[in-house]
Amino acid sequence: MSYADKSSRMSSVGVIDFPKDGYEAVIFDCDGTLVDSMPAHFDAWCEALASYGAGGIFKEDVFFAMGGRPTKDIVVDLNTEYDLRLDPSAIALAKREAFLGKLGKVEFIDEVADFARSLRGIMPIAVASGGSRYVVEKTLKLLDCSDWFDEVVTADDVANGKPSPDIFLHAAKLLGVAPEKCLVIEDAPPGVLAAQAAGMAVVTIPMPLVVLR
Repeated sequence: MSYADKSSRMSSVGVIDFPKDGYEAVIFDCDGTLVDSMPAHFDAWCEALASYGAGGIFKEDVFFAMGGRPTKDIVVDLNTEYDLRLDPSAIALAKREAFLGKLGKVEFIDEVADFARSLRGIMPIAVASGGSRYVVEKTLKLLDCSDWFDEVVTADDVANGKPSPDIFLHAAKLLGVAPEKCLVIEDAPPGVLAAQAAGMAVVTIPMPLVVLR
Protein backbone atom coordinates (compact mmCIF):
# COMPACT_ATOMS: atom_id res chain seq x y z
CA MET A 1 0.00 0.00 0.00
CA SER A 2 1.50 3.31 -1.01
CA TYR A 3 0.41 6.93 -1.11
CA ALA A 4 1.09 9.27 -3.99
CA ASP A 5 0.67 12.59 -2.15
CA LYS A 6 4.07 13.39 -0.64
CA SER A 7 3.49 17.09 -0.08
CA SER A 8 3.49 17.09 3.73
CA ARG A 9 3.37 14.99 6.85
CA MET A 10 -0.43 15.44 6.87
CA SER A 11 -1.31 16.06 10.49
CA SER A 12 -5.06 15.41 10.09
CA VAL A 13 -6.27 12.21 11.73
CA GLY A 14 -7.60 9.61 9.33
CA VAL A 15 -5.49 10.47 6.25
CA ILE A 16 -3.51 7.22 6.49
CA ASP A 17 -5.60 4.12 5.86
CA PHE A 18 -4.40 1.48 8.31
CA PRO A 19 -5.94 -1.96 7.69
CA LYS A 20 -8.06 -3.25 10.55
CA ASP A 21 -7.37 -6.97 10.17
CA GLY A 22 -5.24 -9.58 8.38
CA TYR A 23 -2.24 -9.33 10.72
CA GLU A 24 -1.21 -10.50 14.18
CA ALA A 25 1.61 -8.03 14.93
CA VAL A 26 2.68 -4.59 13.78
CA ILE A 27 6.26 -3.41 13.34
CA PHE A 28 6.95 0.33 13.16
CA ASP A 29 9.93 2.08 11.68
CA CYS A 30 10.97 4.98 13.92
CA ASP A 31 12.47 7.95 12.07
CA GLY A 32 10.14 9.43 9.48
CA THR A 33 7.38 6.98 10.41
CA LEU A 34 6.57 7.05 14.10
CA VAL A 35 8.38 10.35 14.68
CA ASP A 36 9.00 13.38 12.49
CA SER A 37 12.76 13.42 12.92
CA MET A 38 14.07 13.47 9.37
CA PRO A 39 14.77 17.25 9.21
CA ALA A 40 16.83 16.94 12.40
CA HIS A 41 18.66 13.92 10.99
CA PHE A 42 19.45 15.73 7.74
CA ASP A 43 20.80 18.77 9.58
CA ALA A 44 22.91 16.42 11.73
CA TRP A 45 24.30 14.75 8.61
CA CYS A 46 25.21 18.13 7.14
CA GLU A 47 27.01 19.17 10.33
CA ALA A 48 28.89 15.90 10.66
CA LEU A 49 30.06 15.84 7.05
CA ALA A 50 31.06 19.51 7.13
CA SER A 51 33.16 18.90 10.24
CA TYR A 52 35.20 16.42 8.19
CA GLY A 53 35.55 18.67 5.15
CA ALA A 54 32.74 17.12 3.12
CA GLY A 55 30.04 19.73 3.47
CA GLY A 56 27.39 19.92 0.77
CA ILE A 57 27.90 16.46 -0.73
CA PHE A 58 24.79 14.84 0.77
CA LYS A 59 21.78 16.21 -1.10
CA GLU A 60 18.38 16.22 0.55
CA ASP A 61 16.66 14.08 -2.07
CA VAL A 62 19.40 11.45 -1.77
CA PHE A 63 19.12 11.58 2.02
CA PHE A 64 15.39 10.82 1.93
CA ALA A 65 15.89 8.04 -0.62
CA MET A 66 18.41 6.41 1.74
CA GLY A 67 16.21 6.81 4.83
CA GLY A 68 16.39 3.86 7.21
CA ARG A 69 19.82 2.67 6.16
CA PRO A 70 22.61 2.43 8.76
CA THR A 71 24.80 5.52 8.93
CA LYS A 72 28.04 3.68 8.27
CA ASP A 73 26.61 2.07 5.12
CA ILE A 74 25.64 5.50 3.81
CA VAL A 75 29.15 6.84 4.45
CA VAL A 76 30.60 3.92 2.46
CA ASP A 77 28.32 4.84 -0.44
CA LEU A 78 29.31 8.52 -0.21
CA ASN A 79 32.99 7.54 -0.27
CA THR A 80 32.40 5.54 -3.44
CA GLU A 81 30.28 8.23 -5.10
CA TYR A 82 32.65 11.13 -4.38
CA ASP A 83 36.00 9.29 -4.20
CA LEU A 84 36.40 10.20 -0.52
CA ARG A 85 38.07 8.47 2.40
CA LEU A 86 35.73 9.41 5.23
CA ASP A 87 35.92 7.20 8.30
CA PRO A 88 32.41 5.63 8.63
CA SER A 89 32.76 5.19 12.40
CA ALA A 90 33.93 8.77 12.94
CA ILE A 91 31.15 10.22 10.79
CA ALA A 92 28.56 8.02 12.51
CA LEU A 93 29.69 9.27 15.92
CA ALA A 94 29.72 12.92 14.81
CA LYS A 95 26.30 12.56 13.23
CA ARG A 96 24.90 10.88 16.34
CA GLU A 97 26.14 13.66 18.61
CA ALA A 98 24.80 16.34 16.27
CA PHE A 99 21.39 14.64 16.17
CA LEU A 100 21.19 14.27 19.94
CA GLY A 101 21.59 18.03 20.17
CA LYS A 102 18.46 18.40 18.04
CA LEU A 103 16.24 15.87 19.83
CA GLY A 104 14.07 18.65 21.20
CA LYS A 105 12.78 19.28 17.66
CA VAL A 106 11.49 15.73 17.24
CA GLU A 107 7.73 15.18 17.41
CA PHE A 108 5.28 12.36 16.83
CA ILE A 109 3.69 11.82 13.45
CA ASP A 110 0.26 11.89 15.00
CA GLU A 111 -1.61 9.36 12.86
CA VAL A 112 1.08 6.73 13.31
CA ALA A 113 1.52 7.40 17.02
CA ASP A 114 -2.25 7.17 17.53
CA PHE A 115 -2.30 3.82 15.69
CA ALA A 116 0.58 2.47 17.78
CA ARG A 117 -1.05 3.66 20.99
CA SER A 118 -4.32 1.99 20.03
CA LEU A 119 -2.56 -1.39 19.67
CA ARG A 120 -0.80 -1.25 23.02
CA GLY A 121 -1.75 -4.36 24.98
CA ILE A 122 -4.00 -5.55 22.14
CA MET A 123 -1.39 -7.29 19.98
CA PRO A 124 2.41 -7.55 19.82
CA ILE A 125 4.07 -4.41 18.45
CA ALA A 126 7.70 -3.48 17.87
CA VAL A 127 9.98 -0.76 16.59
CA ALA A 128 12.48 -1.83 13.93
CA SER A 129 14.82 1.03 13.09
CA GLY A 130 17.90 1.42 10.95
CA GLY A 131 19.29 3.76 13.60
CA SER A 132 21.57 2.88 16.48
CA ARG A 133 20.03 1.54 19.68
CA TYR A 134 21.36 4.46 21.69
CA VAL A 135 19.67 7.06 19.49
CA VAL A 136 16.42 5.12 19.00
CA GLU A 137 16.00 4.55 22.73
CA LYS A 138 16.78 8.20 23.45
CA THR A 139 14.11 9.22 20.93
CA LEU A 140 11.45 6.89 22.35
CA LYS A 141 12.27 7.96 25.89
CA LEU A 142 12.03 11.65 25.00
CA LEU A 143 8.53 11.11 23.61
CA ASP A 144 7.56 8.90 26.56
CA CYS A 145 6.51 5.96 24.40
CA SER A 146 9.13 3.30 25.18
CA ASP A 147 6.63 1.19 27.08
CA TRP A 148 4.22 1.03 24.15
CA PHE A 149 6.40 -1.52 22.40
CA ASP A 150 7.11 -5.14 23.25
CA GLU A 151 10.42 -5.10 21.39
CA VAL A 152 12.84 -2.54 19.95
CA VAL A 153 15.21 -3.75 17.22
CA THR A 154 17.93 -1.54 15.75
CA ALA A 155 20.79 -1.71 13.28
CA ASP A 156 23.00 -2.78 16.19
CA ASP A 157 21.08 -6.06 16.47
CA VAL A 158 21.48 -7.46 12.95
CA ALA A 159 24.29 -8.20 10.53
CA ASN A 160 22.68 -6.43 7.57
CA GLY A 161 20.65 -3.23 7.69
CA LYS A 162 17.76 -2.19 5.48
CA PRO A 163 17.05 -2.92 2.62
CA SER A 164 17.99 -6.43 3.78
CA PRO A 165 15.05 -8.08 5.59
CA ASP A 166 17.09 -9.03 8.68
CA ILE A 167 15.76 -6.32 11.00
CA PHE A 168 12.11 -7.16 10.33
CA LEU A 169 12.67 -10.90 10.50
CA HIS A 170 14.43 -10.49 13.83
CA ALA A 171 11.58 -8.34 15.16
CA ALA A 172 9.02 -10.95 14.09
CA LYS A 173 11.04 -13.67 15.80
CA LEU A 174 11.19 -11.70 19.05
CA LEU A 175 7.46 -11.04 18.89
CA GLY A 176 6.76 -14.72 18.25
CA VAL A 177 4.74 -14.03 15.10
CA ALA A 178 5.30 -15.48 11.62
CA PRO A 179 6.62 -12.85 9.16
CA GLU A 180 3.63 -13.24 6.85
CA LYS A 181 1.37 -12.32 9.77
CA CYS A 182 3.20 -9.03 10.43
CA LEU A 183 2.25 -5.58 9.17
CA VAL A 184 5.07 -3.06 8.74
CA ILE A 185 4.63 0.72 8.88
CA GLU A 186 7.43 2.43 6.92
CA ASP A 187 8.27 5.65 5.12
CA ALA A 188 11.48 5.13 3.14
CA PRO A 189 12.28 2.96 0.11
CA PRO A 190 14.99 0.83 1.83
CA GLY A 191 12.58 -0.01 4.64
CA VAL A 192 9.73 -0.84 2.28
CA LEU A 193 12.03 -3.14 0.30
CA ALA A 194 13.23 -4.78 3.52
CA ALA A 195 9.68 -5.46 4.70
CA GLN A 196 8.66 -6.86 1.33
CA ALA A 197 11.73 -9.10 1.28
CA ALA A 198 10.69 -10.37 4.72
CA GLY A 199 7.30 -11.36 3.28
CA MET A 200 5.38 -8.76 5.27
CA ALA A 201 2.56 -6.44 4.27
CA VAL A 202 3.54 -2.76 4.27
CA VAL A 203 1.73 0.53 4.80
CA THR A 204 3.86 3.34 3.38
CA ILE A 205 3.71 6.67 5.20
CA PRO A 206 3.80 9.72 2.89
CA MET A 207 7.21 11.30 2.70
CA PRO A 208 7.51 15.09 2.88
CA LEU A 209 8.10 17.29 -0.11
CA VAL A 210 11.86 17.50 -0.68
CA VAL A 211 13.15 20.99 -1.32
CA LEU A 212 16.48 20.67 -3.11
CA ARG A 213 19.28 22.74 -1.63
